[in-house]
Amino acid sequence: MKILMITMSLFSMIGCSHAQVQHDSFVVEAVADGIYVHHGEHLDIDTGYQGDICNISFIVGSKGVAVIDTGGSLKVGQQLQTAIRKVTPLPVLYVINTHVHPDHIYGNAAFLPKNPSEPKPAFVGHEKLGNAMEVRSEQYTRLNERFLHDDAKGSDLIKPTLAVKTTLELDLGDRVLILNAHPLAHTNTDITLLDRNTGTLFAGDLLFIERTPVIEGDIKGLIAEIIKLKDSPAKQVVPGHGPVTKDWLVAFTNAERYLTVLLKDVRASIQANEGMEKAMDTAAASERNHWKLFEIANRRNVNTIYPVLEWE
Repeated sequence: MKILMITMSLFSMIGCSHAQVQHDSFVVEAVADGIYVHHGEHLDIDTGYQGDICNISFIVGSKGVAVIDTGGSLKVGQQLQTAIRKVTPLPVLYVINTHVHPDHIYGNAAFLPKNPSEPKPAFVGHEKLGNAMEVRSEQYTRLNERFLHDDAKGSDLIKPTLAVKTTLELDLGDRVLILNAHPLAHTNTDITLLDRNTGTLFAGDLLFIERTPVIEGDIKGLIAEIIKLKDSPAKQVVPGHGPVTKDWLVAFTNAERYLTVLLKDVRASIQANEGMEKAMDTAAASERNHWKLFEIANRRNVNTIYPVLEWE
């Protein structure tokens, strides 16, 4: 569907059509009735990180709003908050983080009330998210200062106040969101969210589209969770990185293929007593032309999984 640049007066008239709300250079796309997504840029954290590289979203119900991921800085979170206010005056009831990575969590502080007497939204995440934030706090602070400079100021870690242990349902008013916690996969803090009304699945970084998938947790666990998600009742999927898609089975299959090839090739390198440096150059080479940022991301993935697979 053709994307239209529109004013807010028109925006309220078009309902669920794919349209954009723009604030400066910050664009939010309506991808279904009450579902809005801002797409981050495909930039690598070591070469072009500016705090805005992942998808961040919000869902509007009759009682209030749920935010799904908030970006990598207070500034990005504030831009998202401004975009929300252009759509609805309803309160933000929930701020949901799909996992611990810094590009997804550091905008949380933008959703703390400016007046202490105002109610706070519930900050929602995997039951292991709070501890993971604490453990990584010093490392992430240094990273933000290095890459974001002034934009790092005020980008405080806001831990979850509501944990997802297995499954959790949130009611936004005439709209139920189903959250599921996952075992060790992309990280040990992954959750996904399904909006029952529209069949929109927010997959977090369990799904990358266009951009090379990233592994921090366990490659075998990530493949297993992707296979399970292929049985989802979703009608469309919002990945952690890349475009929203209705061809989501293809997208999950592409990610599964890359990870399976990578796992097979690294195992073969270990079996042949090849070193990790060589594996970085050769593993998953057949996938090179299918993914953006492949050279740097694939090498990093090999560096992550090779030492673990040596102990199989």
